[in-house]
Amino acid sequence: MRIARLRLGELMVLLGAVGVVVALTLPWYENLAGKLDAWETFGLGVVLLMLAAAVGAVLVVATVTERSTALPVAAAVWSTFFGLLGVVAAVVRLLERPDHAFSLCAGAWVALAAALLIAGGSWQSMRDERTGLYPPASPAPRDPPGGDSGRT
Repeated sequence: MRIARLRLGELMVLLGAVGVVVALTLPWYENLAGKLDAWETFGLGVVLLMLAAAVGAVLVVATVTERSTALPVAAAVWSTFFGLLGVVAAVVRLLERPDHAFSLCAGAWVALAAALLIAGGSWQSMRDERTGLYPPASPAPRDPPGGDSGRT
């Protein structure tokens, strides 16, 4: 486990995942009855945002714990996909007004910013090839097949 493996992309994803969690606790809309949070207006958009945060957290954990790049790269691909779905879901949640809401509150904007961080950070994580974080492979030379010089 090495925290030093975290790069800018993974740090952005981590900040975005935390942002989604914070956004779920904030009010998202306001109507005549008061303020509504994500749980009171729960729908597919909220599920997609939570899924984007969860897959982003998998990317961060895989980057810190894995010894090879295979799993973190795969996690970055999936995190980018779900991050983009999260951005679309956050934009839809900004445009729709459930329960006759007439105003947007901070939670909806924080969710959009967090989804953008997850998508952008995941994309950045895929772009960075992390050449200096893993030692290069240096296998021992092998003898050619067929003996000394390959003559029969």
